Amino acid sequence: MNNVLLVSGTEKGRDTLIGFLKSDFGVIETNCLQSGSEARRLLAENDYDLVIINAPLTDEFGHDLSIYIAEECSSGVIIIVKNEMADDVAARVEDYGVLVLPKPFNRYSLFQSVKLANAARRRLLGLQSENIKLQNKIEEIRIVDRAKCVLIQYLNMTEPQAHRYIERQAMNLRTTRKQIALDLLKTYE
Repeated sequence: MNNVLLVSGTEKGRDTLIGFLKSDFGVIETNCLQSGSEARRLLAENDYDLVIINAPLTDEFGHDLSIYIAEECSSGVIIIVKNEMADDVAARVEDYGVLVLPKPFNRYSLFQSVKLANAARRRLLGLQSENIKLQNKIEEIRIVDRAKCVLIQYLNMTEPQAHRYIERQAMNLRTTRKQIALDLLKTYE
């Protein structure tokens, strides 16, 4: 975990959290802000490993910001709220994967929350990577199927013949089936 965004409405809370993060986690870069609007602007430009919100903020409470971050970014999100409000806030943000840490907290509970947020972030990034691979595979299948249709239509091949033709061309030319399909589509469409 290299970079953290800390959004805290109070200076005392900010200083305490920075101390924890630097001593316990060796955080390299910490950006500190006081309002949700500043955080939204900064998040539009930068990506953070972890965002910690110490509620309330100067311009909003912070639960809307935590939901925004969870939906728009791949950052882990922790919101710190007063103990009596923790259950209420948790009910609002849990479905988005936001961790709620009640005040007062100790080093160990912050440590555990940061570790959980980091683990959840790694899992999310892995799922996003797998999703991209699957989308690319689906796109390749669509293109190859369109090329098969072109071969069937213009060269009167059967579907198995068109499939074998594309496979053979890809092997002979040492390229992908997708590239062969794209070349066929350029030629016949």
